[in-house]
Amino acid sequence: MPHEPIQTPLAPPAIGPYSQAIRSGSTVYLSGQIALPPEGSMPLPVEIRDQVRRVLENLQAVAQAAHGSLQDTVKLTVYLTHPAHFPLVNEIMAEYFQPPYPARTTVGVAWLPKDALVAMDAVLALG
Repeated sequence: MPHEPIQTPLAPPAIGPYSQAIRSGSTVYLSGQIALPPEGSMPLPVEIRDQVRRVLENLQAVAQAAHGSLQDTVKLTVYLTHPAHFPLVNEIMAEYFQPPYPARTTVGVAWLPKDALVAMDAVLALG
């Protein structure tokens, strides 16, 4: 089964040798996103709330480029540099996702690219 790269100017360009997403059959694997705006400029938003929203907007843009949406997410991984941000991620996720919510893993990390406070990647299952 061929792998199809997904690319959109509505999310930041990859900052390394990887694709924004890859479709394999009806499954789409979205690469990790941090709170960079679509043009990829710095600096990142200072507030964690703004970073979480920007990350979800980036994931949403890539999902749409794959002809899907965040509602097609079956697995979401959240990477946080501080555990105190966990409740805020839950609060904001409820604004972007509706039941049935995706399966999710939250991982505490010491560092993220560009000193981001949060990053997320996702797996979509398209009909």
